[in-house]
Amino acid sequence: MQQNKIALFRNYRHLANLFYSGTVFVAFDTETTGLKKETDFLTEIGAVKFTADGVVSTFDCLIKPPVEIPPRLVELTHITPEMVKDCPPAANAIPPFLNFIGKSVLIAHNAPFDMGFINAELERMSFPCLKNQVIDTLPLSRWAYPDFANDGQNGKGKYKLQALAERFCIEVRSAHRADDDARVCMEVFKRIIKDTLDRQKDYKAQEGLNLFKALVTETGQQELF
Repeated sequence: MQQNKIALFRNYRHLANLFYSGTVFVAFDTETTGLKKETDFLTEIGAVKFTADGVVSTFDCLIKPPVEIPPRLVELTHITPEMVKDCPPAANAIPPFLNFIGKSVLIAHNAPFDMGFINAELERMSFPCLKNQVIDTLPLSRWAYPDFANDGQNGKGKYKLQALAERFCIEVRSAHRADDDARVCMEVFKRIIKDTLDRQKDYKAQEGLNLFKALVTETGQQELF
């Protein structure tokens, strides 16, 4: 699958309006047997569905890959062959995930990697690739915090998910497990929204409109919108 098939959202100055307008998001993460979607396979999908009002629901599924999980990945993720031996294959795990995400806006850290593995499995199943709009919190965090790159002697890893979590004091319960990484990704995304409100182009106008709607409703006046 080619990266240009991913509908990446890049208009970061309109994110606050998107977030506070009732949009449903799904932050998700995958664990795999390696880095190459052509020859490696999923071992876990984790996701959290949320809006500006909070978490709606969560999804987590361990997946039995058709190849052995390499020892280095067992050490990194703590997903062992024993854990997945009775789990569904990707062909059975993907459809519930598709039902879970629906038409929501997807969020992932280094999204082309996770989207690439999901779409590779969809292609193996002769399903169409995902058409959902996708927000990648990796370039988003670079846009939001350009100074992080110059923080310390080596800025190379400053935008990794766990590094951002540490900087923002976001609790990491189980790093490199898909369900917890998805939750951390959600928290990073929400923090970025908060920290960049002064750069958002249309948020204040939308905020004023929502406030006016609330006042009209509370005072019992005729609904105008």
